[in-house]
Amino acid sequence: MTIAENVTGLQHVGLPTNDLGRTIAFYRALGFTEALRTVNEAAGEQVCFLRLHDLVIEAYENGCAAGRPGALDHIALNVRDIEAALAAVRACGFAPQEAGIQFLPFWAHGVRFFTITGPNGEKVEFSQML
Repeated sequence: MTIAENVTGLQHVGLPTNDLGRTIAFYRALGFTEALRTVNEAAGEQVCFLRLHDLVIEAYENGCAAGRPGALDHIALNVRDIEAALAAVRACGFAPQEAGIQFLPFWAHGVRFFTITGPNGEKVEFSQML
């Protein structure tokens, strides 16, 4: 069995944070729920796994997160309706980085997307494959 045959999708995205509570609140506003909250005793870090359907983010409070783009470039969330996603994000009080929904000619028919900034400086992309 090759690696490609063994991999079934994204398991989780690791997200270091300096404020776990603020991180949890942000992702809850986007629809995530806490799947597991624990402590990594070896590292002395509080950890929270946040789940939205099949997507899992492992947020861990390490006290030395960069808090700027580059530490984690982005998390892309697949959406069915990009306009509805934009409206929901704005309703939560989050502002897109772009002037509006963007388009790239990726995949067979292109992709429409926009990005917001999370509490750790990470970019959260909402993406609809056309």
